[in-house]
Amino acid sequence: MLSFVPDSSVVSTVTPSPNYSDRKGLSPDMIVLHYTGMADAASAIVRLCTEGTEVSAHYVVLEDGNIVQLVRESARAWHAGVSSWHDETDLNSCSIGIEIVNPGHDLGYPDFPLRQTAAVIALCKGIMIRRDIPKHRVLAHSDVAPSRKKDPGEKFPWRLLADSGVGLWVEPAPIVPGGQILLGTSGDDVLALQRSLARFGYGVPLNGQYDAVTMDVVTAFQRHFRPEQVDGVADSSTLTTLHDLLAMLPPEAALTS
Repeated sequence: MLSFVPDSSVVSTVTPSPNYSDRKGLSPDMIVLHYTGMADAASAIVRLCTEGTEVSAHYVVLEDGNIVQLVRESARAWHAGVSSWHDETDLNSCSIGIEIVNPGHDLGYPDFPLRQTAAVIALCKGIMIRRDIPKHRVLAHSDVAPSRKKDPGEKFPWRLLADSGVGLWVEPAPIVPGGQILLGTSGDDVLALQRSLARFGYGVPLNGQYDAVTMDVVTAFQRHFRPEQVDGVADSSTLTTLHDLLAMLPPEAALTS
């Protein structure tokens, strides 16, 4: 890809990546946030811009708040991998991918600097306005690929984003003893939980079994919406927070299951 005019006014540099394709007739209607999970920004950008790696993103947000655009928004960047949200499985074709420079869980997982967070907010707000993307369609990589991914993780300041109109958020319900649904549990309570997660958008089996896949989805939900305790246990705090989030969705956003 030759150099191009950036789509966003907050972009500081364009570094074209060859790793992109056609959106297959779809328009982006969601934003997926990632962390780079590499030792430094330079290494991440090299990987995202190297032909043959088969990975890319539309934007990279550096720790100092500078933003690099790698792929035009009109093109399909390769950031989501095997993923799903509601009934969509080709998320690369219908999303904007933003990589946030952070070494991730395997390399110390530091806090996200405030300047970087402010840049993510500014970038996302512009995309949301240009693309008419609702706030509940700003998601984590771990939301759309819960069995594979942790990013951007429980340290990512989703609350700050939501205070600026980026992403959905409710105050998590207090964590209290009792009322837990654990791995290996089965029955109507588990099925009700799975249906609620599916209505929100998560890819989860509707089998009434609290299996490993369901636990992965609950863990992903907690990373995003109940980060104080990420353990994959569906306690009353998790269930109440999920219920409160569902109540915030516009009627057309929650699929019935």
